[in-house]
Amino acid sequence: MDSLKSSFRRPQVYYTLLLLALMALGLGLRLFDLTDQPIDFNPTRQLRGAIIARGTYYQLNPVFNPAVRQQAQEFSASTGKYEPPILETLAAVTYLLAGKEIMWVARIYSSLFWIIGGVALFALARRMTLAALANKPEPNAQVIAFWTAFLSLAYYLVLPFSVQASRSFQPDPGMVMWIILSAYALYRWSEERTWKWAILAGVSSGMAVLTKAVAFYIEAVAMAAMIIYTFDFLRSRPVFTPLLKILGSLQVWAMGILMIGPTLAYYLGRGDRASQYFSSWTLALAHLLLSPSLYLHWLNLIRELMGLVPLLLGVVGLLLARRRNLAILVGLWGGYILYGFLLPYQISTHNYYQIQLIPILALSITPVAQAILERLFKLNTIWRLAFAGGILAAMTYYSWQAVIPLYSENYRNEPAYWQTIASYLPANGKILALTQDYGYRLMYYGWRKVTLWPNRGEQELSKLRGSNKDFQEYFQKRIADKSYFLITAFNQFNGQPNLKQFLDANFPVLARSPGYLIYDLTHPKSNTPGSP
Repeated sequence: MDSLKSSFRRPQVYYTLLLLALMALGLGLRLFDLTDQPIDFNPTRQLRGAIIARGTYYQLNPVFNPAVRQQAQEFSASTGKYEPPILETLAAVTYLLAGKEIMWVARIYSSLFWIIGGVALFALARRMTLAALANKPEPNAQVIAFWTAFLSLAYYLVLPFSVQASRSFQPDPGMVMWIILSAYALYRWSEERTWKWAILAGVSSGMAVLTKAVAFYIEAVAMAAMIIYTFDFLRSRPVFTPLLKILGSLQVWAMGILMIGPTLAYYLGRGDRASQYFSSWTLALAHLLLSPSLYLHWLNLIRELMGLVPLLLGVVGLLLARRRNLAILVGLWGGYILYGFLLPYQISTHNYYQIQLIPILALSITPVAQAILERLFKLNTIWRLAFAGGILAAMTYYSWQAVIPLYSENYRNEPAYWQTIASYLPANGKILALTQDYGYRLMYYGWRKVTLWPNRGEQELSKLRGSNKDFQEYFQKRIADKSYFLITAFNQFNGQPNLKQFLDANFPVLARSPGYLIYDLTHPKSNTPGSP
């Protein structure tokens, strides 16, 4: 008993308990309202993941009716394969073990990925702080390093955007986990230059890129930055000496091959899809880089998601960082900025494209937190208590802000709602639809697939790519071989007055309710252009 009491007097035990409590808080926030439908954050991508997981589950389970199994797999194939279905396969295997679809299991996997990434983030932030304090006569170095890493992890875990994005049925939380693990391994490799850390850095980087290919930009630039720093490329004269060392390093080659090899093998088997993606999202939209509004929207989106104060502290932290710490931060930031330049439309309009910035900003805050804590340990205890109280208040506020949307919004009626709409859809003809989330709600909940009419965002994107279509010509092309036009996205419908007026003037309404509107395209009114 005495030994047990004495063990709890050790500061290390308290620090471990505090760290576990923070991890428990982060996990608890993500598992709150666990079983609600995945409409809370980016429903298009989440429902796409659910459709793919269902297709895999039906393929693995022989008990389903062959026709239903085939339909589930056709729905899955229709979503397109942007990256390997890693999370979707994990969910499908779990469905198989459980004997039923439990879509919320993906939230558990995503949340666990984020927590694992948090462990690596804490370790890296602590190591960076100890490295920064190594040449200072600081007796409280270990304590300062713990609390600096603790603050970095707290931001990473309780930021409301972090909570919402990291519990979603998307590959992004898993990608971020691998990015952080690779950053830690690269940092350790730079310190020791051993094969163990080289392989771990290569494998974790490769898994990040394989999980979602856009991780390549951050991984490639971060790896390059750490290699340049480690071989002292920028400060050596002549520069070709370290360059020859880099080119002759088997560890460097191994890291690079492991980073790109798995993804290259995957996409080589998928034809020219990667080149099409680059052409349509990078080359076709490169002119946006000349528009000042792009950078204004990008910066404003970051501010809204990350918070203005953390963003400013992160920029200051980048200016304060030195040596190896500066190299890893410059690599991560440089990769993120390159990523934004090559995907200018998404980076300024899609919130989940900012998820990689969360750990980057959390690490960038560490030099500022370290400087503040160094100063605090030279002041009276009352100042340290006041600082701790402020941090606790901020964490409480952020946690509450993260939970409010989950608590106030209830999507449990979505399945019944879309099943009802599906039950009223005619079965004797093809359907064109202006509907939510690329028709994925209707597909997942109602088991009905429709051809899509573009929403306003897609029409604007088409204009940005230089494609301007005549409305009537485009309409006639889209309704070819279609029997009905379904409307469920009424905000979009009202925002396209030319479509609304044209349908009302030329086609009769087959069915109407507060939730849907169906036009009959098979019996056009006599004044319809091109009608008999």
